[in-house]
Formats: sequence, structure tokens, C-alpha cells
Amino acid sequence: MAAETAVRPTLTDAQLGEMMTLLRGSDTVELKLTVSASQQRDAIRALGLDALNAQIRQVVFFDTPDLALDRAGVVVRARRIQGRVGDSVIKLRPLDPVRVSPDVRHLGGFGVEVDAIPGGFVCSGRLKCEADSDAIRQVMLGDRYLRKLYTKEQRAVYRAHAPDGIELDDLAVLGPIFVLKLKWQPRSFARKMVAEMWLYPDGARIFELSTKCLPEEAFQVAAEARVYLSDHGIDLSGEQQTKTRTALEFFAGELVAG
Repeated sequence: MAAETAVRPTLTDAQLGEMMTLLRGSDTVELKLTVSASQQRDAIRALGLDALNAQIRQVVFFDTPDLALDRAGVVVRARRIQGRVGDSVIKLRPLDPVRVSPDVRHLGGFGVEVDAIPGGFVCSGRLKCEADSDAIRQVMLGDRYLRKLYTKEQRAVYRAHAPDGIELDDLAVLGPIFVLKLKWQPRSFARKMVAEMWLYPDGARIFELSTKCLPEEAFQVAAEARVYLSDHGIDLSGEQQTKTRTALEFFAGELVAG
């Protein structure tokens, strides 16, 4: 089974102060909640979600078999998206916004975001660019160099933060994993919500609900989202899981076992 990552149910005063500092240097906030496997069907029914409205995505990560990039706080990812152009991402996590150089901060496609879940948070920076879905597939099949998916600016960010001696073309393919993504506008909540179902090869599923807002709106939106989800019977106190870490550990484990 895919691994689960436990988090503390509440933030300490020190954590709350750290989060507020990170918010001041961020562009956006994404509030996330993963729903336990035993409650997923009830949650989907209660929220009135229709799987046929979901967009199919294929996500693939790139790292060494021992996840050296993950330990260094670097995520290399590409996504193929049904009906639209895909994307390639270099993500730095965790990140202190004040330590990002002005040259990187002002790159087109670069953004700083705080991801917040019940009892935890992390700040990350990501440089995202469009990527052709066929080119991503060729990389997954070993018919194209990985570096070709990334722009000069993305490669520079990678080199500045990746461990010495690990080039993009040295990385192993971790994935792909299929994702169903659905956006909707609830009647009783002012903001759009997003539901994602990540389908892991071992049969495990992570079902995540999320909404985005500006940093200065985070606490108000979190309170409103809590009321909305609670009114629909969604348990906010369950153990939380992280999609990326679960995927990395699963596929890295397959490489080691193989």
C-alpha cells in the first residue's frame, strides 16, 4: 500500500508564527484536505461530484532511485493533461521566500505558494512552463532526453539547487500516475473547489479537496471552507497524506525492488 504521512491536528504558537511569516512572502495559498479511503465515496456523493466531469491527467516525477532530489528539496515533475497542453515543473520545497533571488523571483512562471493542511503547512517555489504531451511521453518511454522538457531558466534553477553531479538526464522515471481532477463552484461556498483523485498502481487512492486564495485571505477562507466541508459531512480531523511524497516513495520502491 502507498505510504501515509501523519500530521499534527493543530499548530503550535511557534508554527503559527512561522506560517504567518511565510504567508507575507508568498503569492498564493492552497488549502488542502485529504479524505480517508473509508469516507471517499460518501464525500463524493455528499458534494455532488460527477466523475464524468473530471479531467484526466498523467503525472510523472523524476528523481534518483534513492530520492536524492527529494532529500535536497527539489521536485522535478511533468504532467500530461487531457484536452490541453501539458507542463513541466521544477519545484523547491520547503522554501524560505526571502532567500529567493530577485532574478528567479521575477521569472515568468515562477510562483511562491504555501500549502496548508490540517495541522501542517509547507512553502514552496515552482517554475512552471508549458510542455508538449507527446514529448513528455517520449521521455517516459526513454526516447527523448529529459532536459529537453525544461527551459533554460528551469535548468538553471535545477542546477542551483540539485545535489552536485546529478544531471537531469541522469534521473529515473517515477511513474506515471493517473489523476482525475474536477473543478466546481459550490452553491454555499464563495470560491471554486478542486477535487483530485490520485490512483496509485497498488490500488491505493488519495482523494484531495482544495481551494486557493491570496495570503491575506487565508485564515478567513480556511474558516469558511471548514464550515462548508463540515456541513457536508466531511471529516476534517483525519490523517493527512501527501500526494507527491506518496508517489515518489511508491515508484522509488519499485525501482529498488526491481
